Formats: sequence, structure tokens, C-alpha cells
Amino acid sequence: MSTAIDLERLAIQEQRLQFNAFDLTTAWELGTKIKLLCEAAGVALTIEVRLAKETVFFYAMPGTGPINADWVRRKRNAVELLHTSSYALGLKLDQEKSSLETKQGLPLRDFATHGGSFPIRVRGVGVVGVVTVSGIPQREDHAMVVQALAALCGVPLADVALDA
Repeated sequence: MSTAIDLERLAIQEQRLQFNAFDLTTAWELGTKIKLLCEAAGVALTIEVRLAKETVFFYAMPGTGPINADWVRRKRNAVELLHTSSYALGLKLDQEKSSLETKQGLPLRDFATHGGSFPIRVRGVGVVGVVTVSGIPQREDHAMVVQALAALCGVPLADVALDA
């Protein structure tokens, strides 16, 4: 897949993968859905769901470590600040041959633009939280989040998957 095609698909994802409402129960359902998808795929991820900048779901699957939790924190920080997926941020910055550090003075120690973090949007409200995973290659991290979001938002995965 080319970067341009991925960026088009990422824009579609951010437009389509929105909730009508999102609360603590929905956050739990999202985190649990990702965990179940990981188990079915035989992969281990660290999973975090945040609502209003508060961590409301966190699970480090067996096989992950503290480094994954740190990657979650760094990716989530970028998405909370910029309200776009960490994978889209990374691809856009790569195209520009730039970084968050260069563009906005944000330290790499605290901000990462690798795939796996996605803004949680509510229709008519905007971004209310962030879902983030870490543990597999970044495009796969991103795809795992999208798969769970599509299921909970009632959007056919084929309509939003990167490899449609």
C-alpha cells in the first residue's frame, strides 16, 4: 500500500469510526473487544482506553512489558494533543520529512507518531478520549484498534480497513 492510499483510508476511518455516545461502559467494551481480538489472533498487546484524559481501561497482556506501556503513553500523548490517529500523524510527518519535535518542539521521549492510537469521537461532540495499543508492528497495532472500533460503531470493517 502506498502512503497516499493509506492516508486516504485513514481519513475515512476517522470520519466513519464515531460513536453516538461513549461512557465508561463503552470504554470497557472497547478494551475487552481488543483483548478478545488479540487472543483470537494469538498476539499480545498492552491496551489503554482513556475518557476525558482519564485512564478507564488498561490491560497488559501476558507477553508484553513495561516498554509497551511506555509506547502506549507516548502514542496517546500525541493523539490527545492533535486529535488524529498516531499512524496518520506518522505518515504525514514522514511525507513532510519532519517530526513533532521539529514542528512543535515536542520531545520524542513523551510523544510518538507510530501506529496504534486512535481518537475516540462522539458525533456532534468531537474527541472525548483515546484508545491505544502497543505490541505488534505499528500498522498491525493500528489495524487491531480499527477492527474493534468498526465492530462497536457498527461499521463494516471492509469499508474502513487499510487493506480493503
